[in-house]
Amino acid sequence: MPHLKKTIFLILTALCVIISTPIHAAEIGEDGLHKQPWFTTSFKDIAEDVQAAKDEGKRLAIIYEQRGCIYCKKLHETVLNDPKIADYIKSNFMVVQYNLFGDEEVIDTDGESLTEKKAARKWRLNYTPTIIFMPEALSQNQDAGRAAVAIMPGAFGKGTTLNMFKWVKEKGYEGDEHFQKYHARKLAEGKAQD
Repeated sequence: MPHLKKTIFLILTALCVIISTPIHAAEIGEDGLHKQPWFTTSFKDIAEDVQAAKDEGKRLAIIYEQRGCIYCKKLHETVLNDPKIADYIKSNFMVVQYNLFGDEEVIDTDGESLTEKKAARKWRLNYTPTIIFMPEALSQNQDAGRAAVAIMPGAFGKGTTLNMFKWVKEKGYEGDEHFQKYHARKLAEGKAQD
């Protein structure tokens, strides 16, 4: 009987801990998109945003999302809420959120003015979330989809997401090491340290 009381006590204690543990739900804005407090609100003039990010010593990343996207929710609640990942992104990137079906005006890097949803079609984006990494300097007459140095379609795990941001920050796209090889190397280095 004493073992039963002890077991019940342990189960109840564990339940109390589980119930009292905060769930990291992502904030949802009026537009139905998940938000991070460190996202930047801008006029969505990409050339201006590239320059603003550069002035802060950062890179511009555009994240496309949509209302009700379960993968966007996963990205926000399991990846972007991680302090290590959030701190790295905040320190090195200016992130501006776009709506895949949004009507806000965007000024593309080629000067064309269009809505968020028309820009997504122009840049051939079909999936949310998608993160578009912009170069430090823009070429003339090239739209953002072609100017991007990397595009990350989908909600990946913490390690893949963080490594993609690091690969862009380190300008891995200029070298011979493809992101997949970079990521594999980083995973192997992490295992070797453990």
